[in-house]
Amino acid sequence: MHVKSVNLETVCGITSTLPENDKIEIAFAGKSNVGKSSLINALMNRKAYARTSAQPGKTQTINFYNINEELYFVDLPGYGYAKVSEEIKAKWGTMIERYLKSSKQLKLIFLLIDIRHEPSANDRHMYEWILYQGYQPVIIATKLDKINRSQKEKHLKMLRKGLNADGKTSILPFSALSKQGRDEIWEYIEGIMESSKDLDSELEPEDIK
Repeated sequence: MHVKSVNLETVCGITSTLPENDKIEIAFAGKSNVGKSSLINALMNRKAYARTSAQPGKTQTINFYNINEELYFVDLPGYGYAKVSEEIKAKWGTMIERYLKSSKQLKLIFLLIDIRHEPSANDRHMYEWILYQGYQPVIIATKLDKINRSQKEKHLKMLRKGLNADGKTSILPFSALSKQGRDEIWEYIEGIMESSKDLDSELEPEDIK
């Protein structure tokens, strides 16, 4: 997709009312410092539009980016940062859960995990929690440029085994440095968009109240 316009339309804090959007939503979840903002910026073809922080765990909001007036990227707060208090972690968890349960437009969740390491307990819990909420997450294996090319398949198998993920779970490697994997991720997003359009077209006018 050619990204013509990007707008940070809504920023929701812990006590904010979540928006009722009329376009599909694609959510991004992941541990703090996993490269979430870098991925979102790469997909938007912007150098530094998505909010980044030098201090992992500082972002405490859900950010809604309107892309081309066609869909939303939803940047969820990072999890697992040790220096954040348990109270804040609990509030973030409640905020994310509220979003996952209430959004009527959420069609896809990307879960970002560092390809260099085995999934952490927080990664496994988030993966299982997303499944429990009724979604099939797509894993983005970030920091691909940090390992040798010959190690890629070994590390992808490590992630799948570490998550205990079955064959239904897609794992897409990505490098923020080279942008390798960006086109494949966009293809996945565009497939979701097409599926949503096809579903909407199946509704007859009298079925739409």
